[in-house]
Amino acid sequence: MSEGLSRRSLLRGGAITAGAGVVGYVVAASSDATGTKPATAAANGYGSDEGTGTRLAALRDIPAGGGLIVAEAKVVLTRGESDEVGAFSATCTHQGCTVASIEDGLIVCPCHLSRFDLATGAPVAGPAGRPLPPVAVAVRGDDVYTS
Repeated sequence: MSEGLSRRSLLRGGAITAGAGVVGYVVAASSDATGTKPATAAANGYGSDEGTGTRLAALRDIPAGGGLIVAEAKVVLTRGESDEVGAFSATCTHQGCTVASIEDGLIVCPCHLSRFDLATGAPVAGPAGRPLPPVAVAVRGDDVYTS
């Protein structure tokens, strides 16, 4: 007895093929199939190439033992007593507001008054429960650049 292809079998096969195509697209889009490095690749200890990155500020504009908020880049630059510079995202981890000030060694978010440690980005007060994510930067000459 020879059975022909039923409409039900054809629809089932088409649905499975379409579903597999969508899953394949999602997996390929979320993988690093392009071979490009993420923006924070310089944090791996290899450093960045000279001449790359965006200039954020002059080193002299970041007070020793303090910090500077670069609103356009959404980055908070920090500086210890020496010329060592650190950087964190200026986006508060509570609800995504941009931090607005640095007071008494703390990075302050104006929306719900979360406060973050200037040296580590860790939350010390307010509703934020996660630290500000670090941002890779490099000091070249008298300026600070994204890495």
